[in-house]
Amino acid sequence: MTRQKPRLLVVDDEPDNLDLLYRTFRREYQVLRAESGRKALEVLEDDGEVAVIISDQRMPDMSGTEFLSKTVPDFPDTVRIILTGFTDVTDLVQAINNGQVHRYITKPWEPTQLKQLVQKAADTYELLKESHHALYVADRQSQLMSRVAQLSQMDLSESEALQLIADGWGQTLSAQLCVIQCVENGPTAIFGNLGGQSLTINPLVQAVLATRTLQTLPDVSASNVSDPLYQTTATKAHLVAPIVFQDRLLAIVSLHWSHSYRTLADVSDILTIAINQMAQALIAVRCR
Repeated sequence: MTRQKPRLLVVDDEPDNLDLLYRTFRREYQVLRAESGRKALEVLEDDGEVAVIISDQRMPDMSGTEFLSKTVPDFPDTVRIILTGFTDVTDLVQAINNGQVHRYITKPWEPTQLKQLVQKAADTYELLKESHHALYVADRQSQLMSRVAQLSQMDLSESEALQLIADGWGQTLSAQLCVIQCVENGPTAIFGNLGGQSLTINPLVQAVLATRTLQTLPDVSASNVSDPLYQTTATKAHLVAPIVFQDRLLAIVSLHWSHSYRTLADVSDILTIAINQMAQALIAVRCR
């Protein structure tokens, strides 16, 4: 898969500087521009997180350090760089100590030095995202597996056991709908509202039944897949995973979200171990 260019936001009230920064980085980065701190906040609200922000310090209405401080709560991983044409040591040191600014560079800047600094900042951002992603996956996996582990401590029927898992997994994965449906005339558990619809004719479900492999549809509206289920349940993203024990397909897990996503790879990673544990637990419940 081709790696996407890192996203960079440049902020400066001087048009010439803004154009120069854009030209300097446009080949290696997806560059967003803003002529003030307030406009930059609007850009972030509309376009989302960026890897690196380069901001001028002295701007009307809002200084660079003030603007960058406002980005910390929503975008803690973004790496922030200040451009300054004067020496205001107190403000800069305080901003750096508070984690609002990663580095500062003085005007006029040397292009090669700035490029190197931005590249290191982008690398730092990627490392932070990878680390946080690993922690996120591990935490959600632990929550899913903890819910399955509860089955061994409770005397539940198969229907009750499936409902316990559907409720817990749906909540943990922030899904609006989680359906666990047995494929051998067993029970079905539903977290959320299926709206009277059936999963039987859904294309993703059919693909899972045929291939026994996990299937995803991150953005229903951008696909050519049509199913009344999506309209009735307002599904914008869909994932279906098989529950398999020793080559025997026991059930499917169908997860629905009311928002579309670029990818559902995170959820796929989270489910990998939990699904295997679920298959063993389901066999154990049936053998009681």
